Amino acid sequence: MQETLKVVAPTSRAHEEPILRVIDVTRHYRLRSGWMPWRKSPVLQAVDGVSLDVYRGETLGIVGESGCGKSTLARLACRLIEPSSGEVVFDGVPLTRLDRRGLRDMRRRLQMVFQDPFSSLNPRMTVFQVVEEPLVVHGLGNKAERERRVGELLERVGFSSAHWRRYPHEFSGGQRQRIVIARALAVNPEVVVCDEPVSALDVSVQAQIINLLKELQKEFGLTYLFITHDLSVVKYLCDRIAAMYLGRVVELGTNEDIVTAPAHPYTQALFAAIPVPDPGARHRDVLLKGSVPSPLDPPAGCRFHTRCPAAQLDGRMQRCSTQAPGVQEVSPGHFSACHFAREIQARRDGLASPA
Repeated sequence: MQETLKVVAPTSRAHEEPILRVIDVTRHYRLRSGWMPWRKSPVLQAVDGVSLDVYRGETLGIVGESGCGKSTLARLACRLIEPSSGEVVFDGVPLTRLDRRGLRDMRRRLQMVFQDPFSSLNPRMTVFQVVEEPLVVHGLGNKAERERRVGELLERVGFSSAHWRRYPHEFSGGQRQRIVIARALAVNPEVVVCDEPVSALDVSVQAQIINLLKELQKEFGLTYLFITHDLSVVKYLCDRIAAMYLGRVVELGTNEDIVTAPAHPYTQALFAAIPVPDPGARHRDVLLKGSVPSPLDPPAGCRFHTRCPAAQLDGRMQRCSTQAPGVQEVSPGHFSACHFAREIQARRDGLASPA
C-alpha cells in the first residue's frame, strides 16, 4: 500500500494547530453488478487515502485532471458525503462522529461554494430569500437584523436593493456565483470550501470572482480549501498546492515550490500544459501519453506509471509498475510521491545553477 502523502504545515506555521484536518480519508463506491448477480461488484476508488492539514487564513489549492477525486474530496471535507474510512476534524472536533444536530451547528463555521451556481440555488426563492435562508435555519437574528445582514452581504458582492426580489434565472453565471458566495458568508464561517467556483464562467468574470474571493478573505479572515483544474487560478490565489491523481495526493508544497520547481512528473506535465502568451518564449512541453486509467482498476505500483515520461526510461518501468513510491521531502515542506523525485529536483537545480 502506498504511503500516505500528508499536507504538512509550512515552517512559519509549525507551532499552529490546523483548523481543518482530513486524515487518511477514503471514499469507495461499490457499483452494481447489473444482470449478473453472481459476479463480484466492482469498487470505484474515488478518493484513496488522502490527508490534508489546512491552517487559518491560508488558501490551500487542490489541482488535478477531471476525475481525479477533487470534488469528492471537497464534499468529504464538509461531510456532505460519508467517508468509507478515515476522519475529518474541524477545529479539534471530528465531524465524522457528530450527530445531525451537532453537524448542523458546526456547519455555521464551515461552508461550501459549489461549481455550478444555478443548480445550487432554489429557483423558487428570490435572491434575498436565498441569502437569508442560512440565518433562518440557524436561528440567527430577528427579521430586521436578518434584513440588514442580507443587505450588507448583497451590497458587498455587487448587488443593489433593486436585485433583492429577483430570481436566480434572471442573473448571469457570474452574478449567480456572487449570490452563492454571499449565502456562504451569511453565517460568518471560518472555512469556505470552494469546488471549482469559476470553471463555468467567462475569463473576465473569473477574474472578478477570484478578486472578490481575495478581498473577502482579507476582510473576514477566511480560510479557503480551493478545488480547481485551472492552474493559472491557483498560481494567483493559493498559498500552498496539492496535486491529485487517481484519488491520491502525489505532490504538495508552497505555491513557489510547485509552480517553479515541481518534483513529480505529473505536476510538471500539468504546469507545462499552461498556454504561454508569448509566441517567441521557450516552452518545454511534457506530453502525457495515453488516457487516465479507470479508478475501477487503478494500476499497480505507482498509479501514474502508465503515462509517466520518467518511467519510460530504460530500467525504470519494472520498479514503477510493481513498487508504490514512498514520500520524499525534496526541500523543506515540499513533498513528492515519486521514486525519482530527488533526481528530478537535483537535475532541475543543476540546470538552474550558473555555469
